[in-house]
Parts: sequence; structure tokens; C-alpha cells
Amino acid sequence: MSIAHRISIEDVKVLSNDWYLLKKTTFSFLREDGTWQKQSRETYDRGNGATILLYDKDRRTVILTRQFRYPAFVNGHDDLLIETPAGLLDNAEPEARIRAETEEETGFKVRSVRQVFDAFMSPGSVTERLHFFVGEYQPGDRTSAGGGNEDEGEDIAVMEVRIDEAMSMIASGVIRDGKTIMLLQYAALNLFKDA
Repeated sequence: MSIAHRISIEDVKVLSNDWYLLKKTTFSFLREDGTWQKQSRETYDRGNGATILLYDKDRRTVILTRQFRYPAFVNGHDDLLIETPAGLLDNAEPEARIRAETEEETGFKVRSVRQVFDAFMSPGSVTERLHFFVGEYQPGDRTSAGGGNEDEGEDIAVMEVRIDEAMSMIASGVIRDGKTIMLLQYAALNLFKDA
């Protein structure tokens, strides 16, 4: 169902175009009661992205990463953040980008991937749509140490943990990254339920 007829954009101002693009947009929105309401919103456009959970069903393990995230740090997370490998699409197709990003971050060459869903992660202010993938791995698929791209400030450690331990890490607050929680819960419900 399209809602384009309910939105009339009146003004767009670029507030910042440094790391990514921050805009303030003034628009009118046609409410359910038939009246137009003037609103303004700031939107942060950093592009769309992709993330993946590598899993070994037989050994009941998953691959996660640990890295420093300044926004989490300034909001009280005084530790490295545990995450699934992820990256921005940079005008590439989601599957191609997640394959490259996974190898860069973890050193694992992904054999087969499957997209399981996509989601808007913070739709009140961020435009990003994230594509979620899963892919099986075996220890022999690791062709390098990974670690990320140093020129982008990445210093990524790779973790292999059992799915039960990963779920406990969510419950205890050790894992706090939204995309990672979503993929681990998907895995627990769909990939490891019979194992």
C-alpha cells in the first residue's frame, strides 16, 4: 500500500555531510482524520547494509566478532561490542557485499548464503535497511585472520561460540547489538531447533 499521496515535502536542509548525510526535512502528512499536519524530522542516511550469522549445525557453533563502537561506548557500554559480521552495501548487491565483508572481518570464505529477512533498524531517525543472511561454515573455510580494514579504524577479533552460550550472552546482557540478537534468535528457532 503506497502512502506517497499522504506526504508533501516542503523543505530539505542538509545539516551535515561529513561521515554520512544528515538532513532536516519539513513536510506535511495527511492524517487518518483527513487533516494535514506539518512536521519536521532529521534523517541520518548512511546507506543500506547487510549482516550474516555463520553457523556450524553439527558442532552447534556460530561466528561472532568483537570490536570497539564509539556510539555504544558514549552511551554507557564500556566494553567491546559483540556482533555478527556486517557492512554497508556501498552500491553493491547485498549478497556480494556480505561475502566480501565476512571475509574481511572474519577471514572466512563464505560458501553459500541465504537471505532470511530485511529490517529497518532504527526507523525513527536512520534510513538504513539491513539485509540479514545466514551461511554455514566449517573451520577449514577460514582462509585468513580477518580483523577488518585498518584504514577504516577496524580492529576486529573473531569469536567462535556455541549457540547455547550465545543465547545466554543475550540473556546476561553481554550481547547487546540488535542485529546480532535478531540473527541469534532466528538461528535458535530455525537452524538449531532439531540439533
